[in-house]
Amino acid sequence: MARAELDKQPVDVRRMFDAVARRYDLTNDVLSLGQDRRWRRDVYDAVDPQPGERVLDLAAGTGTSSQPFADAGAVVVPCDFSLGMLQVGKAAKPELPFTAGDGTRLPFADATFDAVTISFGLRNIVDPAAGLAELRRVTKPGGRLVVCEFSHPANRAFRTVYMEYLMKTLPKVARAVSSSPDAYVYLAESIRAWPDQQGLALMIREAGWNHPQWRNLSGGIVALHRATA
Repeated sequence: MARAELDKQPVDVRRMFDAVARRYDLTNDVLSLGQDRRWRRDVYDAVDPQPGERVLDLAAGTGTSSQPFADAGAVVVPCDFSLGMLQVGKAAKPELPFTAGDGTRLPFADATFDAVTISFGLRNIVDPAAGLAELRRVTKPGGRLVVCEFSHPANRAFRTVYMEYLMKTLPKVARAVSSSPDAYVYLAESIRAWPDQQGLALMIREAGWNHPQWRNLSGGIVALHRATA
Protein backbone atom coordinates (compact mmCIF):
# COMPACT_ATOMS: atom_id res chain seq x y z
CA MET A 1 0.00 0.00 0.00
CA ALA A 2 1.41 3.36 -1.03
CA ARG A 3 1.63 5.92 1.75
CA ALA A 4 -0.52 9.01 1.46
CA GLU A 5 2.45 11.36 1.22
CA LEU A 6 3.52 9.63 -2.00
CA ASP A 7 1.78 9.46 -5.37
CA LYS A 8 -1.46 7.53 -5.03
CA GLN A 9 -1.46 4.47 -7.28
CA PRO A 10 -5.01 3.87 -8.58
CA VAL A 11 -4.61 0.09 -8.55
CA ASP A 12 -3.54 0.15 -4.88
CA VAL A 13 -6.38 2.47 -3.85
CA ARG A 14 -8.92 0.38 -5.77
CA ARG A 15 -7.74 -2.81 -4.09
CA MET A 16 -7.90 -1.10 -0.72
CA PHE A 17 -11.55 -0.15 -1.17
CA ASP A 18 -12.41 -3.57 -2.58
CA ALA A 19 -10.97 -5.04 0.62
CA VAL A 20 -12.95 -2.81 3.00
CA ALA A 21 -16.24 -2.93 1.06
CA ARG A 22 -17.95 -5.66 3.08
CA ARG A 23 -17.97 -3.73 6.36
CA TYR A 24 -17.30 -0.22 5.05
CA ASP A 25 -20.53 1.44 6.22
CA LEU A 26 -20.34 -0.13 9.68
CA THR A 27 -16.70 0.87 10.11
CA ASN A 28 -17.39 4.47 9.10
CA ASP A 29 -20.27 4.66 11.55
CA VAL A 30 -18.10 3.43 14.41
CA LEU A 31 -15.03 5.53 13.59
CA SER A 32 -17.04 8.74 13.21
CA LEU A 33 -19.07 8.05 16.36
CA GLY A 34 -22.21 8.19 14.22
CA GLN A 35 -21.49 11.66 12.85
CA ASP A 36 -21.28 10.35 9.27
CA ARG A 37 -25.09 10.15 9.23
CA ARG A 38 -25.39 13.85 10.01
CA TRP A 39 -22.73 14.68 7.43
CA ARG A 40 -24.75 12.81 4.78
CA ARG A 41 -27.84 14.83 5.72
CA ASP A 42 -25.83 18.04 5.35
CA VAL A 43 -24.70 16.93 1.88
CA TYR A 44 -28.28 16.13 0.92
CA ASP A 45 -29.45 19.57 2.06
CA ALA A 46 -26.62 21.30 0.17
CA VAL A 47 -27.36 19.43 -3.07
CA ASP A 48 -31.09 20.15 -2.60
CA PRO A 49 -32.19 17.55 -5.19
CA GLN A 50 -35.38 18.28 -7.09
CA PRO A 51 -37.65 15.65 -8.67
CA GLY A 52 -36.42 14.73 -12.13
CA GLU A 53 -32.97 16.29 -11.73
CA ARG A 54 -29.94 14.21 -12.68
CA VAL A 55 -27.44 13.87 -9.83
CA LEU A 56 -23.99 12.26 -10.00
CA ASP A 57 -22.80 10.81 -6.71
CA LEU A 58 -19.10 10.17 -7.32
CA ALA A 59 -17.16 7.85 -5.00
CA ALA A 60 -20.58 6.61 -3.93
CA GLY A 61 -19.23 3.32 -2.59
CA THR A 62 -22.14 1.12 -1.56
CA GLY A 63 -24.72 3.78 -2.41
CA THR A 64 -25.60 4.79 1.15
CA SER A 65 -25.15 8.44 0.18
CA SER A 66 -27.09 8.00 -3.08
CA GLN A 67 -30.33 6.55 -1.77
CA PRO A 68 -31.72 9.82 -0.29
CA PHE A 69 -31.41 11.52 -3.70
CA ALA A 70 -33.42 8.71 -5.30
CA ASP A 71 -35.99 8.91 -2.50
CA ALA A 72 -36.43 12.63 -3.32
CA GLY A 73 -37.32 11.79 -6.93
CA ALA A 74 -33.97 12.69 -8.50
CA VAL A 75 -32.30 10.44 -11.06
CA VAL A 76 -29.12 9.60 -9.17
CA VAL A 77 -26.13 7.75 -10.62
CA PRO A 78 -23.85 6.21 -7.96
CA CYS A 79 -20.38 6.01 -9.51
CA ASP A 80 -17.25 4.43 -8.04
CA PHE A 81 -14.05 2.84 -9.31
CA SER A 82 -14.10 0.02 -6.72
CA LEU A 83 -15.94 -2.98 -8.14
CA GLY A 84 -16.06 -4.46 -4.65
CA MET A 85 -17.97 -1.44 -3.37
CA LEU A 86 -20.34 -1.52 -6.36
CA GLN A 87 -21.07 -5.21 -5.89
CA VAL A 88 -21.94 -4.75 -2.22
CA GLY A 89 -24.09 -1.74 -3.08
CA LYS A 90 -25.92 -3.43 -5.96
CA ALA A 91 -26.77 -6.42 -3.80
CA ALA A 92 -28.36 -4.14 -1.19
CA LYS A 93 -29.88 -1.54 -3.53
CA PRO A 94 -30.57 -3.27 -6.89
CA GLU A 95 -32.78 -0.43 -8.11
CA LEU A 96 -29.91 2.09 -8.22
CA PRO A 97 -27.89 2.36 -11.49
CA PHE A 98 -24.42 1.72 -10.04
CA THR A 99 -21.73 2.67 -12.56
CA ALA A 100 -18.02 1.92 -12.60
CA GLY A 101 -15.91 4.96 -13.38
CA ASP A 102 -12.54 6.63 -12.83
CA GLY A 103 -12.84 10.11 -11.31
CA THR A 104 -10.33 11.51 -13.81
CA ARG A 105 -12.11 9.99 -16.86
CA LEU A 106 -15.81 9.90 -16.12
CA PRO A 107 -17.94 7.78 -18.49
CA PHE A 108 -20.51 10.53 -19.07
CA ALA A 109 -21.11 13.13 -21.79
CA ASP A 110 -20.52 16.85 -21.26
CA ALA A 111 -23.24 18.76 -19.37
CA THR A 112 -25.14 15.65 -18.25
CA PHE A 113 -25.94 16.44 -14.61
CA ASP A 114 -27.81 19.16 -12.74
CA ALA A 115 -25.74 18.50 -9.62
CA VAL A 116 -22.58 16.54 -8.81
CA THR A 117 -21.34 15.54 -5.40
CA ILE A 118 -18.48 13.61 -3.86
CA SER A 119 -18.12 12.74 -0.17
CA PHE A 120 -14.83 11.62 1.36
CA GLY A 121 -13.50 10.51 -2.00
CA LEU A 122 -11.84 13.48 -3.65
CA ARG A 123 -8.59 13.02 -1.72
CA ASN A 124 -8.39 9.41 -2.99
CA ILE A 125 -8.47 10.38 -6.67
CA VAL A 126 -4.97 10.15 -8.12
CA ASP A 127 -5.24 13.76 -9.38
CA PRO A 128 -7.91 15.63 -7.37
CA ALA A 129 -7.64 18.74 -9.56
CA ALA A 130 -8.33 16.64 -12.65
CA GLY A 131 -11.25 15.04 -10.82
CA LEU A 132 -12.76 18.45 -10.09
CA ALA A 133 -12.30 19.45 -13.74
CA GLU A 134 -14.06 16.25 -14.86
CA LEU A 135 -16.94 16.97 -12.51
CA ARG A 136 -17.15 20.43 -14.04
CA ARG A 137 -17.21 18.94 -17.56
CA VAL A 138 -20.20 16.67 -16.87
CA THR A 139 -22.20 19.40 -15.08
CA LYS A 140 -24.76 21.55 -16.90
CA PRO A 141 -24.15 25.33 -16.99
CA GLY A 142 -25.35 26.72 -13.69
CA GLY A 143 -25.27 23.27 -12.10
CA ARG A 144 -24.15 22.61 -8.55
CA LEU A 145 -21.07 21.04 -6.96
CA VAL A 146 -21.01 19.78 -3.38
CA VAL A 147 -17.82 18.33 -1.92
CA CYS A 148 -17.80 16.87 1.58
CA GLU A 149 -14.28 16.05 2.72
CA PHE A 150 -12.19 15.72 5.85
CA SER A 151 -10.44 18.96 6.66
CA HIS A 152 -8.56 20.83 9.38
CA PRO A 153 -10.24 21.66 12.72
CA ALA A 154 -10.33 25.41 13.25
CA ASN A 155 -9.35 25.28 16.95
CA ARG A 156 -5.62 24.58 17.38
CA ALA A 157 -5.98 22.62 20.63
CA PHE A 158 -8.80 20.53 19.19
CA ARG A 159 -6.74 19.97 16.03
CA THR A 160 -3.93 18.47 18.12
CA VAL A 161 -6.32 16.10 19.92
CA TYR A 162 -7.95 15.15 16.62
CA MET A 163 -4.66 14.34 14.90
CA GLU A 164 -3.68 12.20 17.88
CA TYR A 165 -6.93 10.25 17.49
CA LEU A 166 -6.52 10.04 13.74
CA MET A 167 -3.01 8.60 13.74
CA LYS A 168 -3.09 6.44 16.88
CA THR A 169 -6.62 5.54 17.94
CA LEU A 170 -8.35 5.23 14.56
CA PRO A 171 -6.19 2.33 13.29
CA LYS A 172 -6.72 0.46 16.59
CA VAL A 173 -10.50 0.83 16.39
CA ALA A 174 -10.43 -0.17 12.71
CA ARG A 175 -8.70 -3.43 13.62
CA ALA A 176 -11.72 -4.35 15.73
CA VAL A 177 -14.45 -3.62 13.18
CA SER A 178 -12.99 -3.40 9.65
CA SER A 179 -12.57 -6.22 7.15
CA SER A 180 -9.21 -4.66 6.16
CA PRO A 181 -7.87 -2.54 9.05
CA ASP A 182 -4.51 -1.73 7.43
CA ALA A 183 -6.38 0.35 4.85
CA TYR A 184 -7.33 2.80 7.58
CA VAL A 185 -3.68 3.65 8.19
CA TYR A 186 -3.59 4.94 4.61
CA LEU A 187 -6.89 6.77 5.10
CA ALA A 188 -5.63 8.47 8.25
CA GLU A 189 -2.47 9.60 6.48
CA SER A 190 -4.45 10.87 3.49
CA ILE A 191 -6.60 13.00 5.79
CA ARG A 192 -3.54 14.48 7.50
CA ALA A 193 -1.93 15.33 4.14
CA TRP A 194 -5.07 16.93 2.64
CA PRO A 195 -5.29 20.74 2.07
CA ASP A 196 -7.20 22.92 4.50
CA GLN A 197 -10.52 24.57 3.72
CA GLN A 198 -9.09 27.54 1.87
CA GLY A 199 -6.70 25.33 -0.07
CA LEU A 200 -9.52 23.14 -1.34
CA ALA A 201 -11.62 26.19 -2.26
CA LEU A 202 -8.71 27.45 -4.38
CA MET A 203 -8.40 24.05 -6.05
CA ILE A 204 -12.12 24.11 -6.88
CA ARG A 205 -11.85 27.60 -8.39
CA GLU A 206 -8.82 26.63 -10.47
CA ALA A 207 -10.77 23.66 -11.86
CA GLY A 208 -13.26 26.07 -13.43
CA TRP A 209 -15.99 26.30 -10.80
CA ASN A 210 -17.57 29.60 -9.76
CA HIS A 211 -18.07 31.12 -6.30
CA PRO A 212 -16.57 28.35 -4.14
CA GLN A 213 -17.53 28.59 -0.49
CA TRP A 214 -17.42 26.29 2.50
CA ARG A 215 -18.74 25.74 5.98
CA ASN A 216 -17.22 23.63 8.72
CA LEU A 217 -18.95 20.60 10.16
CA SER A 218 -18.04 19.10 13.54
CA GLY A 219 -15.62 21.90 14.30
CA GLY A 220 -13.79 21.58 11.01
CA ILE A 221 -13.15 17.83 11.12
CA VAL A 222 -15.17 17.94 7.91
CA ALA A 223 -15.79 20.84 5.53
CA LEU A 224 -18.67 21.13 3.07
CA HIS A 225 -17.60 22.99 -0.08
CA ARG A 226 -20.09 24.31 -2.65
CA ALA A 227 -19.69 25.94 -6.07
CA THR A 228 -21.57 26.41 -9.35
CA ALA A 229 -20.71 25.63 -12.95
